[in-house]
Amino acid sequence: MKSSLNSVLRGAVLVIAIGNSIVEADEFNHRYSQGDKVNFYVHKVGPYANPQEGYNYYSLPFCAPDNEHHPSVQNPASNEGLFNKLRSNSIGEYLGGHALRHSGHSVQYAPKGPQIESCTTAKELTQEEADKFIKAAKDQWIYQMYLDDLPIWGMVGEMYSKDGDEKNPPIPHVYTQRTLMVQYNKDRIIEVDLVSDPSSLVEIKPGIKLTFQTKFVWEPTTKEFHSRFDKYLDKPFFKHHIHWFSVFNSFMMVLFLTGLVALILVRTLRKDYAKYALSSGDVEGGAGSLGGVEEYDENGELLVDENGKPIEREPLIKGSGGGGLAHEDSGWKQVHGDVFRAPAYLPIFSAILGTGWQLIVLILGVILFAIAGPVHGEIHEDRGEMQHAVIYCYCLSSIVAGYMSGSHFKLYSGTKSIGRNATAKGSDSKWQAAMFLTVTMFPTVVVGILSILNAIALMYGTVNYIPFLVIIKIFLLWIFISVPLCIVGTLIGRHANMSSGGKQANVSAGCLTAPSEFPCRVNAIARPIPDDVPWYGKPMNLIPFAGLLSFGSIFIELYYVLTSLWNYKIYHVYGFLLGVYGILSIVVSMATIIVVYFCLNAENYLWHWTALISGASTAAYVFLYGIYYFMMKTAMTGFLQTMFYFGYMSLISLTLGILCGTIGHFSASRFVRTIFQNVKLD
Repeated sequence: MKSSLNSVLRGAVLVIAIGNSIVEADEFNHRYSQGDKVNFYVHKVGPYANPQEGYNYYSLPFCAPDNEHHPSVQNPASNEGLFNKLRSNSIGEYLGGHALRHSGHSVQYAPKGPQIESCTTAKELTQEEADKFIKAAKDQWIYQMYLDDLPIWGMVGEMYSKDGDEKNPPIPHVYTQRTLMVQYNKDRIIEVDLVSDPSSLVEIKPGIKLTFQTKFVWEPTTKEFHSRFDKYLDKPFFKHHIHWFSVFNSFMMVLFLTGLVALILVRTLRKDYAKYALSSGDVEGGAGSLGGVEEYDENGELLVDENGKPIEREPLIKGSGGGGLAHEDSGWKQVHGDVFRAPAYLPIFSAILGTGWQLIVLILGVILFAIAGPVHGEIHEDRGEMQHAVIYCYCLSSIVAGYMSGSHFKLYSGTKSIGRNATAKGSDSKWQAAMFLTVTMFPTVVVGILSILNAIALMYGTVNYIPFLVIIKIFLLWIFISVPLCIVGTLIGRHANMSSGGKQANVSAGCLTAPSEFPCRVNAIARPIPDDVPWYGKPMNLIPFAGLLSFGSIFIELYYVLTSLWNYKIYHVYGFLLGVYGILSIVVSMATIIVVYFCLNAENYLWHWTALISGASTAAYVFLYGIYYFMMKTAMTGFLQTMFYFGYMSLISLTLGILCGTIGHFSASRFVRTIFQNVKLD
């Protein structure tokens, strides 16, 4: 009996599921039969030059045909009909500024003849309504619609001189007739084009009634369904030879910087190693000899002065206090007792590094997800899919942020104490602060900027605001997924570091015994940093050059990205983006290593913040380029659009700065460890 009841229930559930799939097949599977209803949505209307200044389509005094989608005439306040009803949108769609509403048009799939729907404004235009159309015509407002998820754009009106005479002042007109050319292949819609009829331009003035007409013309085509978004991709623009040349130029920069770093490692450091090895050896030039030591070049030939006499240097005496040299050494080896000292503001520094590693994983994951579009569906074909990918990758990569932050803090907390009687307990107890900053610091900045932009969008009444319910959903994702994963990552990072040998430092014989990860002990008392160093030994003189090199490797790609964001183009060349991402990582690494080497050679052991800021300086150039792009490449106007532009540019620059700074610090850290591992110390 129980078994038969379960079978009946399963069958009922199956029937309901099949019924739902049949009802919603046209909406989600993009398959229709002749005569099926096709939902026609309106998105926004606003100035062409201001992409973020979008208003509800029916904020302009358009009318819609009187059909079954409208409330009944007897009860206009009823909730019947789909006209101007907000479509069920996802979190990603809201974040992308998509708020689709039903247009009120009744569209049938592939009818036998053209389908025409018209309407006339119920009342004569008031002065206020006429002013709206006049403003739309003067500011070149466009509207955006969607038919079967295919975007359509059209002009609201034009400034048109009477009788076509350019000597007459232009007068605002509005288009009243438009034709939608819909191409279909069997049961799928392939392409939609909108054509506004110039002969339908009507001069706008108060006291007139406007009749709007929309004509749907269906034409069969042999184009395939998978190619229906090709017309929006603008492949000649994105795959222009300049784009290829920019990647080649960046690759050549990588070769140059790699060669320069190799030169430092192979030639300069080899000489340094030889000098420091001799400084800790026996007396050269014969047993017991007190005379000078003859100099030889790299080929083993004796060096002589202008008189032909051999060039001699002072002998190296083993155990002569300073490590063997008759005079005091200088260079990067002299800071071996301080180079692995913890950076200032260790909790903040660890939180920045943790966030940086999270952003590295996040951006790499999103790019790879976009490249895999042919497998799961192209990312530009589904509204909000990019935003969804960013949210999911951010939440899941929070464990990476916690792990890297916690492990870095644990590693350096034992080298922070200074003084013979100091202990590491004070520093180690601050790991909770580092974890809290890792969880909250970056989201606080992002939420702060987006809250300001959202308030401005609400004040102006645009469709780009984020609804309160969506904000609550994002907060729940953060509090229940991102925060716990970050805490778990921090705990794993601390214990993993301890299990690998990272112990707290103990004060012994004037030194802080460093964890086993460090090749050198850390002195209990910090060494003074010399002031009289050449200009190339000062970090503030070198950091701008490092940022300029990194920016030079990406600025062409940055142009394409900004054009996609602000000029109605769909970015789809993610293979290019992945290549530039790799090139940027290498350039930042090489440039930061060079900066750190020159600073260490000037006996400045405060390399942690130097490396981080050196990589992050790329963000300053990106923001400056954003100002140039705003002034020279766009025609944006108004407070709302300006705030949105520079708000988003601030987020882009901040994200890129943290990411590049983390990459630079990682490379510099490996470089510092490598050179000090190969030095013989007393």
